[in-house]
Amino acid sequence: MHIILALLGVVVTIVILLKRLQDNGLDVGWLNPITWRRRRQYRKQHDLNPAFKLSSPMEVVALLMVAVAKVDGDISKEKKAGILELFQREFHLNEQQSAELLRASAHLIAQDDDIYNAPANVFTHCHQLFDHEKSASLCHLIKQVSLIDGPASSAQATLLLKIELARPQST
Repeated sequence: MHIILALLGVVVTIVILLKRLQDNGLDVGWLNPITWRRRRQYRKQHDLNPAFKLSSPMEVVALLMVAVAKVDGDISKEKKAGILELFQREFHLNEQQSAELLRASAHLIAQDDDIYNAPANVFTHCHQLFDHEKSASLCHLIKQVSLIDGPASSAQATLLLKIELARPQST
């Protein structure tokens, strides 16, 4: 009986000390496993790079097309015009929509270099939406972008290989 009373006394003492620490401004919320798990799931879902949250295959293909064009540095006028023309022809967009898509893709790439290092992460939210036709179209379009100014550079060839290995295979 005296052991149970001692354990209860220890538990009450710990709870009182945690309450005092919390009253003095120290955050002890990380000790709660339920809220810790909930916070961790939220962080994993919402603290991602926005480029890795794309859910439309068209947006993913556009992002990778711009990434291939921008891997060597800034996009030239010829590449920009070629990409806009591909957007209009392949995605059936008007000039304004294709310009907005190019701007949005370039903005996502300007955030950091994660797209160049791990292009497989771009496919995470729309992996199931890529069928054989869309996957083949992705490879065709990024190859066309790499050939706009002439033969593909070594950095473009490396990125093309990474994207082709990471692209969703037909199911």
